[in-house]
Order: sequence, then C-alpha cells, then structure tokens
Amino acid sequence: MSSLNISVESMKRVDLLRVAGRVDSSSAPELDDKLKELTNNGRHNIVLDLSQVDYMSSAGLRSLVSANKECRRNRGDVRISSPSERVAEVLDLAGLNELFQTYENTTQAVGSF
Repeated sequence: MSSLNISVESMKRVDLLRVAGRVDSSSAPELDDKLKELTNNGRHNIVLDLSQVDYMSSAGLRSLVSANKECRRNRGDVRISSPSERVAEVLDLAGLNELFQTYENTTQAVGSF
C-alpha cells in the first residue's frame, strides 16, 4: 500500500496534480508515471500542489526535475503551488528554488500560465 495519493485535475491549458503523503524511493515511481502519462499525452503545463506532502526524497526531486525538463522541451513548465514547509526546505537545500516557479496557492499557480 502506497503512502502517496495523487489526483489530477485537467483544465484547458493546465493540469493540476494534487500530491499528498510521502514521496520517497518506493512512491516516487508512482509520481514519475503520472507525470510521464501527462507529458506523453501532450500536456506540458503542470502545476504540482505539494501542500499535503510531508516528505520528499531525492527520488521525488528527480521526478520533478525530469518532468520539468520534458515540459520545457515542449515549451511548457512545471510550477509548484503551496509547497509544505518540508518540501520548501528540500527544494532549497537541493538548490532547486531557481528551477521551479513557486506560488502561494493553486489559483495563482494555474493563473500563471
């Protein structure tokens, strides 16, 4: 049983992924698959709501970075909405703050596209 819960809300120009739980080496492939599924379907504007993520490992970060690369190759982007304190800390420590545009809430993040 995975400790990760991912829901996808598709809008006109953006897909909003709400991620909840722990993103670690055992659950990161699930996030990876979900992101690849979107990009493979030509969806390259992705907002990740990480407000309910209580842990993110380097495996989770790799998923975010590879999805971001794929989206940007297709003139899209991955943006982060309301990261939990833990996630914000991890992004900061990994030096990824520069890579991802981060927003306080999903409305702002979705509206940024």
